[in-house]
Amino acid sequence: MEGLYFNINNGYLEGVVRGYKSGLLTTNQYVNLTQCDNLEDLKLQLSSTDYGNFMANYSGPLSTSVLQDNLSKKLFQQFQYVKSQSSGKLTKFMNYINYGYMIDNVILMITGTLHERDKSEILRKCNPLGWFDTLPTLSIATDIESLYSTVLIDTPLAPFFKNCVSADDLDDLNIEIIRNKLYKNYLESFVEFVTSEFDGPDQEIMIRLLTLEADKRVINITLNSLNNSDLSSEDKLSLFPSYGKLYPTYHLQLSQAEDIEQLKSIVEYIGDYKDIFNESGDASGLRGLGDWFYLLEMQFCRNAFTQQFTLSTVYAWLKSKEQEIRNITWIAECIAQNQKNRIDSYISVY
Repeated sequence: MEGLYFNINNGYLEGVVRGYKSGLLTTNQYVNLTQCDNLEDLKLQLSSTDYGNFMANYSGPLSTSVLQDNLSKKLFQQFQYVKSQSSGKLTKFMNYINYGYMIDNVILMITGTLHERDKSEILRKCNPLGWFDTLPTLSIATDIESLYSTVLIDTPLAPFFKNCVSADDLDDLNIEIIRNKLYKNYLESFVEFVTSEFDGPDQEIMIRLLTLEADKRVINITLNSLNNSDLSSEDKLSLFPSYGKLYPTYHLQLSQAEDIEQLKSIVEYIGDYKDIFNESGDASGLRGLGDWFYLLEMQFCRNAFTQQFTLSTVYAWLKSKEQEIRNITWIAECIAQNQKNRIDSYISVY
């Protein structure tokens, strides 16, 4: 029944996104990329894929960062096209996707202001997916207090900053705490939006993906704060998103964990995560903790495309495309540094 009126507003865009998905690199294309001897060969191989002449306007020397920048521009153009054609619920959904990247950009601006770096240089490093109209005004702020006021008043992130931090908190020590509190507020708001606006397979897919994101943040915060005496159990709990398979049963235990063995024993209670540390600790070094989460996310995203009449395909395609860019960047870096023995450590599920 959910598909009865879906195509009226969103049928065309779902078709576009599924078309983008069919352009993702296949296993054979990855094999071709790994066999390249230099970055020029890699660029030539990519030109025969969906990326086409993505570097037609660039004539300078090739480097991994140049490749990554141009690949990201292609992704941004496709995302913006879908967003410009969207309306209603889909536009709100894509705005929420943007908010995560906006948080990264604002934190980058705050860090730059703290260290008195050139603001125009910081703006160039900002993720285009997290760009918003008032972002350049953040670079005009001469101190942290004025920057904080600008963020609160003039950006779409104002609701996430509410009751988050005060201007006095903005120093080097607390930058990561601020980032994690913002993400906590953002994820909880995103889940609330999905629960109230989506139903059926759409809601099920997005809840699964956001649950993974919330649990990933909880595990990473716990792992990174194991030897940090400055963070109390209450401080850690205030950073954990109030959502996910670990919530609420295991949050208190995780906040009190003192070593990695305790963390492992708690996380292993969750079926999806029971092998998380087994693979990360593999002597062959095939995967780190981050790669394990990326692999699980890609499996969820691949499964998202098995459902019809869903807006969640936009999120699944975007995350898949980002992983593809990370894969190509990894392959390019291995080629540039002549580390062919590690070149196959990319994550491909399509």
